[in-house]
Amino acid sequence: MDSLYRFAYRLTGVQHDAEDLVQDVLVKLFPRLSELEAVDKPRPWLKRVLYRQFVDQFRRRGRQIDRPVSELVDVDSQVDWLDSLESETFGPQAVYEQQQLRPAVDRVLATLPPDQRTLLLLHDVDGWRHDEIAMVLDVPVGTVKSRLHRCRNQLRKKLQRELEPIPPSGRVGV
Repeated sequence: MDSLYRFAYRLTGVQHDAEDLVQDVLVKLFPRLSELEAVDKPRPWLKRVLYRQFVDQFRRRGRQIDRPVSELVDVDSQVDWLDSLESETFGPQAVYEQQQLRPAVDRVLATLPPDQRTLLLLHDVDGWRHDEIAMVLDVPVGTVKSRLHRCRNQLRKKLQRELEPIPPSGRVGV
């Protein structure tokens, strides 16, 4: 249940929407408990059902405004997660660069379509394997790998544009 809720929260970004999504899935599956017992790997199977339910709800609601990653996680856990990325050996310059990078990553992730953002979060943040993601998204493993590669390239390019210093106007390169 906790794993389903965390996945739903990653997809929706809002606590009550995640709770509603998990509840909808459980209500939908309750009459089919005997089928669920026959499933070899219930975790990926349940997450695939939850993902499909999310996609169905997303299509019904129409396109929503994307929210930055900072809104997807409560502030305390976001700080803990981001702090876990730092090393104790970072000097002041590295700490400063890290502080500049965090908001930029949040802004750039918010510009990605929900399916790309979800793929990056599942694999790079949550540590899912390619085969687990493929099972949940109901696509071949090769498709997951190529989509992940494209998402990372797109994220990298957007981050480079975001972090490049703006050249002063009226000055020619020296």
